[in-house]
Amino acid sequence: MYYVCIIIKMAVVPQEAIYQFEALMEEVDESLKITFQNVHQGYPHETLMRFLKAREGNVTKAHKMLVDCLKWRVENEIDDMLAKPIVPEEQYRAIRDSQLIGLSGYSNEGLPVYAIGVGLSTFDRASVHYYVQSHIQMNEYRDRVILPAATKKYGKHVSKCIKVMDMTGLKLSSLNHIKLVTIMSSIDDLNYPEKTLTYYIVNAPYVFSACWKVVKPLLQERTRSKINVLSGCGQDDLLKIMDYSSLPHFCRKRSSGSSKHLDSSADCCFSLDHPFHQQLYNYIKQQSLVRKSVLPVKQGSVHVTLHEDTDERDIANILESELQKFEDLERGPESLKNPKINDDKC
Repeated sequence: MYYVCIIIKMAVVPQEAIYQFEALMEEVDESLKITFQNVHQGYPHETLMRFLKAREGNVTKAHKMLVDCLKWRVENEIDDMLAKPIVPEEQYRAIRDSQLIGLSGYSNEGLPVYAIGVGLSTFDRASVHYYVQSHIQMNEYRDRVILPAATKKYGKHVSKCIKVMDMTGLKLSSLNHIKLVTIMSSIDDLNYPEKTLTYYIVNAPYVFSACWKVVKPLLQERTRSKINVLSGCGQDDLLKIMDYSSLPHFCRKRSSGSSKHLDSSADCCFSLDHPFHQQLYNYIKQQSLVRKSVLPVKQGSVHVTLHEDTDERDIANILESELQKFEDLERGPESLKNPKINDDKC
């Protein structure tokens, strides 16, 4: 008898493990099954594989991780996160100006390319809760809008993205943001595993090594293994996997690796005026209007908690002390299925 096997981190996992995982998921509560639909977006098998990979093929641990993730989603109403705009718009613009992230285009394989301004992000224009809310909205929009659109456009299942991290302006004082960065990293590790293929670091100044020594132990091993530090602005290396039009602005040699050398704010994928952020913010406002037509929503930042996890650094406990479960938002209907956006290159 031949067994179909899947390679996960050098471990051979028999197809029987997938069947086991699927059987276990059939036994979860209906509320968890509903939110699981928003997680897998029509690809439940591939989603189970992501969680198995995150737990090195251990079905019991992968099942616990996924169930904890689904409970976290239900308890914090993550399914409705894309119907909760950060208002007023001036507040959202302040977040975009201090939490630098955007979609610059797509790789040759159809993977979305996210640009992140690590060195110039100040995280000083809003509360922690707003930044966490914005981070989760970015994740949800990627998984429920951007990736499905890329899958349709490129004619194949696209489930991961590429992240290019700009270290321009990085200083030792950037370590003051380590707690917030750890919160967002933990949210990704526990609830959005295996969504990034590679992290490319560019424009690294001399202080990067010192900062990396502090940050590295806080990251999961599977995350550290995906980090690739490129020389200079990284243009030559990145052009091997994407067109020039998809390069983040800080990777183009004409910009001297600086986010400040731009003709207009609309050219910078970090800016709220960039097409990507305009689409994202308008989508959230539209979803909010649909939700309000059924049940009004109180304004304010969304407070999100994380489920417990047996991490050796006990990060989840740190998050529990920093964030409290929000209770002032009314429940609304499930988010719309199959959202559509303009999936042309940025």
